[in-house]
Amino acid sequence: MNELPPDPARLRAILGYLEQQLTEEETVITYLRLQVEAVRHALTVAENRGPANTTPPSPHRTTSAAPAALGPAPTRAQRQSTGFMIEQRRTPTGPQEAAVHLDDCTMSSNRTHPVSPQDARLALTDAQLEACQFCRPDTELGIDVA
Repeated sequence: MNELPPDPARLRAILGYLEQQLTEEETVITYLRLQVEAVRHALTVAENRGPANTTPPSPHRTTSAAPAALGPAPTRAQRQSTGFMIEQRRTPTGPQEAAVHLDDCTMSSNRTHPVSPQDARLALTDAQLEACQFCRPDTELGIDVA
């Protein structure tokens, strides 16, 4: 460590800062430990579930006060989704295409336009466009965007 200042005022300021950093780091560490426990629990449940024990998700919402456990996400067929869309972003020179989404993606903005699966494939091969990391249209189309 570099040489410390000799006066008590600056040493107290440095000590206070270091103690604050330790407190903040402990908070982050506690949060990460809780997340690790939650993921381990979910992994245990998923491994114990097995293919024979899976049940299709109920299309109706539960009305109990306790929140229902999250199950697998519905497939596109269950959601009756078949299309794709391209999101545009505003730029000083006008709108430019930015990302490809599934047509029912909740992460897209309202600045989108529908496209065919073929146009979505072509768009995903463009270096300027990216696949939405949330809805993963590249996976849906069976292409690898690397």
